[in-house]
Amino acid sequence: MTSVRRAEHTISVMIYFRREKLKLVFVLAALIISVSLVLKLLQMNPELTVSNLVERSMQGAVQLKPDHKDDGPKNKCGLPEPCPGKDFAFKIHSGATNSVGPQICFEGKMIIKKETRGNWLGINIAVINGKTGEHIKTGSFNMWTGKVEDLIEFLKSIEDGSLVLIATFDDPATKLNDEARALIAELGSSYISKIQFRDNWLFVGGKKTMTQVSFEQHMKNDRKTNKYEAWPEMIEMQGCIPRTD
Repeated sequence: MTSVRRAEHTISVMIYFRREKLKLVFVLAALIISVSLVLKLLQMNPELTVSNLVERSMQGAVQLKPDHKDDGPKNKCGLPEPCPGKDFAFKIHSGATNSVGPQICFEGKMIIKKETRGNWLGINIAVINGKTGEHIKTGSFNMWTGKVEDLIEFLKSIEDGSLVLIATFDDPATKLNDEARALIAELGSSYISKIQFRDNWLFVGGKKTMTQVSFEQHMKNDRKTNKYEAWPEMIEMQGCIPRTD
């Protein structure tokens, strides 16, 4: 057994040295080829020096790095162009089915973020100071299992001169009554009287603001045209809101 182990050891050593020898041969061959190329370049252009070649190779290495273009400052809420003057930037999304929540971005601040099932169901409202752009408060009202009285109380508490941004998720309408719809209509909504079960709806308006500017989108729930069978597709709205001062 000892002689067998010695023989195996001897063979392993021989294989190892052969591998190392081959590595050395390849390294020497690559070195010889590199030196030959450098000498040929120097012969073709006498003004070249070794230091020039090294400098050029370094420049080439730098150029291999990906270019990172400076696109300048990003516009608030990802708008394609900045808002003029002192106007406020906004972007809002309704929810997708009952899985991906709504989103409200105002002046680059994400007031309501898209979240998973169970968050922000119903009507979601962000109230903004129309003069300063300060975020005053946020309310979320489940119109399937919640109380419409809570929504009415919230709408009545909004101060004059406030901007109001609304994004819906899943069902915004089952618990809505005439009083709640009338209060939202006073904010500038034209579609609130038409909102029905699982419709998608986005709205931007204000309560007795100096500039009565409103933005609104409505996607009707219709199984014949819905993207998600029982739900219509998500809608998005963005733009610039004039300051109220």
